[in-house]
Amino acid sequence: MNEFDSIKPITHSSPPVFPPVASSSRLGMLMLETRFPRPLGDAGNPQSWQVPVDLRVVAGAWPGRVVCSAANLRAAHLVPAFAHAALQLQRGGATAIATSCGFLVLLQEDLQAALDVPLVTSSLLQLPGLLQEEGSVGVLTISATALGPQHLLQAGVTWDRMDDVVVQGMDPHGEFAGAILGNRTQMDLKLAEREVVAAACALHQRAPHLRTLVLECANMPPYAGAIRDATGLRVRSLVDSPVLARALHLPNTANALGPTNLDRVNI
Repeated sequence: MNEFDSIKPITHSSPPVFPPVASSSRLGMLMLETRFPRPLGDAGNPQSWQVPVDLRVVAGAWPGRVVCSAANLRAAHLVPAFAHAALQLQRGGATAIATSCGFLVLLQEDLQAALDVPLVTSSLLQLPGLLQEEGSVGVLTISATALGPQHLLQAGVTWDRMDDVVVQGMDPHGEFAGAILGNRTQMDLKLAEREVVAAACALHQRAPHLRTLVLECANMPPYAGAIRDATGLRVRSLVDSPVLARALHLPNTANALGPTNLDRVNI
């Protein structure tokens, strides 16, 4: 068995909760190999999208191997497997491709170069456009220790704006991070929500001038409404990507954010 034989497709999905978009659009989702629950809103839950979704799991791409530095991700030798899975999704009819982990922004250029359809590896790709509008932008990540300058550079943030990205991480010993990074089969979703909201509030207290918060983690969108209610911040995540909205002919939930990092995607 070679490394590509371990890629396992998921060929079934539940009907979307939201009314489907009347088009031939189809989203391909590159999935980590995970076991934790994915409530509605999670980017890896097909019902979170308004178009049909094809999920493809890359075996061995466990959260602990992907939520890491650029050097460690390269050392994990996962790039060929992700590229092969992305090409399979494209050949299967995907009109756009996304991933279930924001740390995969490190693979944006490599994977996009192999594809003809738009690829959005991470919500962090929205940062350049937001920074054109705002003096600083917040980022809530599952791991502030693992998220480094290389992730932001790959997202298109320039060195001179690096300090304008205010990062807040989750408690590594909490329910949310522990269940996801530990790849547990169960997670207390109510406790996870409280932890995510608390982290967002801590960021808002640190930087009360912020207007917008980007959720790096694709498992955080289920709690976006609670974050907005608690902080008053505009919240953006992978499911709000303007690039995906255009490619999939969806309503642009990002409310015309302005320029995004479009030089890294084909549209």
